[in-house]
Amino acid sequence: MSKQTTWTEVIESNQSLFSLNIKEIWKYRDLVYMFVKRDFVTFYKQTILGPLWFLIQPLLSSIMFYFVFVIMAKTQTKDYSSFLFILSGQVIWSYFSDSLNKVSTVFTTNANMFGKVYFPRLVLPISITFSGLIKFGVQFLIFAAFLLYGILTNKNVTLTYWAFALPYLIVLMGMFALGLGMIFSSLTTKYKDLTFLLTFAISLYMYATPVVMPLEKFGEFRYIIELNPITAIFECVHEGFLGKSNFEPIMLVYSTISIVVIFCLGTLIFNKVEKGFMDTV
Repeated sequence: MSKQTTWTEVIESNQSLFSLNIKEIWKYRDLVYMFVKRDFVTFYKQTILGPLWFLIQPLLSSIMFYFVFVIMAKTQTKDYSSFLFILSGQVIWSYFSDSLNKVSTVFTTNANMFGKVYFPRLVLPISITFSGLIKFGVQFLIFAAFLLYGILTNKNVTLTYWAFALPYLIVLMGMFALGLGMIFSSLTTKYKDLTFLLTFAISLYMYATPVVMPLEKFGEFRYIIELNPITAIFECVHEGFLGKSNFEPIMLVYSTISIVVIFCLGTLIFNKVEKGFMDTV
């Protein structure tokens, strides 16, 4: 009698739109780690300053925005807390924009790999958001050092209990970048020029978010800016670490619901497109 063959892996083309197979993604968690390590090593291996770019980028950006928006445009008072306001915004925005840009091109930049090796395609966008956390962690330590100096020297800086919400806020930001990125990555398999449009749109999007300018300075457009799903995240950070914002808890509820919807939508679209994207990429 012949023994019945038991397959260790079954790859099917006809799967439901809602079959995400979370267990399979968890089984490939070591691959997520490898991709995170690859992204970190590859990007900084051939640079002169290496990981020091983690520190230089938010500092230079914050100094430039402080000069333009605080000193020249006078959107805030010329004090130390205004610099911290901009620095905190830059640190969080950097994580969001980098993750969104990289996830949005995950199909086109990894087409050769996808065509040769099988693994759950969601592994790559997930690994991108995790690798971004390394950069965020280093940059946040820089912000924490400036924050500590402000507290010790009485620079009009006030910590509140909302600072403990930071891990939750970062999870929301990662989910938003992941959801939007998967939507755009699915579209760029067919419409390549959307990549250039997204890069331009992200730059504009920052000015529709209280990253470098307080919410009240948007004037009559304030209520439009509050519809931005990540406005509450920045306002909560400013409230928690500076005691300087227009944050209300209901804003975070709206932000959470909006981001979860976008994340679920992006995951479903990605799951549908990845089954046949090699035919269009």
